[in-house]
Amino acid sequence: MHSLEQLHSGELKGTKTLRLSCNLISFPSEIFELADTLEILDLSNNQLSHLPNNFGDFKKLKIAFFSENNFTEFPEVLSQCPNLTMIGFKSNQINTISERAFPEHLQWLILTNNQINRLPKSIGKCSRLQKVALAGNQLKELPIEMANCKNLELLRISANQLSQFPEWLFSLPRLSWLAFSGNPFCKKIKLNEELPLISWQQLEIKETLGEGASGVISKATWIDSQNNKDIAIKVFKGEVTSDGFPEDEMNACIATGNHKNLVTVIGKLKDHPQQKMGLLLELIPSHYKNLGGPPSFDTCTRDTFKPGIHFSSDAILKISQSIADAATHLHSKGIMHGDLYAHNTLIDGDTNTIFGDFGAATYYNTQHKNASLFEKLDVRAFGYLMEDLLNLVPIDKKKETLFLNLLSLKNTCLKENIADRPSFENILEILNTL
Repeated sequence: MHSLEQLHSGELKGTKTLRLSCNLISFPSEIFELADTLEILDLSNNQLSHLPNNFGDFKKLKIAFFSENNFTEFPEVLSQCPNLTMIGFKSNQINTISERAFPEHLQWLILTNNQINRLPKSIGKCSRLQKVALAGNQLKELPIEMANCKNLELLRISANQLSQFPEWLFSLPRLSWLAFSGNPFCKKIKLNEELPLISWQQLEIKETLGEGASGVISKATWIDSQNNKDIAIKVFKGEVTSDGFPEDEMNACIATGNHKNLVTVIGKLKDHPQQKMGLLLELIPSHYKNLGGPPSFDTCTRDTFKPGIHFSSDAILKISQSIADAATHLHSKGIMHGDLYAHNTLIDGDTNTIFGDFGAATYYNTQHKNASLFEKLDVRAFGYLMEDLLNLVPIDKKKETLFLNLLSLKNTCLKENIADRPSFENILEILNTL
């Protein structure tokens, strides 16, 4: 994070990245002195509501973040930045976006948690658009022109006011990660199994294990009359996230039931001091590690991996079998994961695999005429995950029969015509014969 003093003094001249969070109510004119070099501008967590008319002077700007500000209108001037590819306005009060608002090369758009009730038809001209986060708005429909966004791979439209599912989404050849829970048309999850309710007072909270957009996971001891069991507890923040409502995530977790490759839910939390929702989960042994890291600015929708990491074809086969088995289980219950990624997968040294994170999970009607197509969106994401792992096989091992068979299956999962992709049941059958 930079300071206004650094900006005013000229100390930041020549910088490519500027981050300022200091209750700004207007755009500092000194930032224009960086126009020849600035590529990333982050003015999140301020009090801004407008941008200057000459904002297009930032000819090299690639990424612009204005989250947690006071914008009510998406600034048209952003379309004048010739190299701008990523824009973020999470948690403002935006309700208006003009037809001239989006830059030509837009690739990644974050508008989570605003008050948008209509998207401009011109979004269909953004041919490079790959990633769009629209959860937590007031959208009643998506413009049919978005069907022209053939490169769209990740879309979040949860927690809006959509009255019906946009069927044309199935025509998008590259769409792989979709979340749409919390809309009026969505089928409600029926939670058959009653989980035990466990009081906050029965828990001894220990160290934090991780924190995501929807909540905080901590290690805890569950103290009862029989034994003291170490568990994990996820306490939901209660705010709309980039994936949707935390309540939908919680219900999806419960509805999945038990599976050897999924995190087991033990019970629901009650009596939290701030009345927050929470789930008690089986504690995953500490020797399990993330299979990959989340996407970066450069990779956009694709996971990242540590330099030098390699996988054998046998390891990829075992991981793929585990995830396909878990996904078969999910879709048998009408649950689309929506975030099938390596960074949501844990493995140990023997490639035993646990798959998780239901933030983007969506419950769909298995009797819907296109029910199988929801599954095949997850299948394409599975194909990308396989592709990422197969890219990490050493070059001298890429002529092995097993590698070539896995490569062939990956290609089948990535077919652009959604109907041509296999089901997870088919995938599992193929993997079990290799």
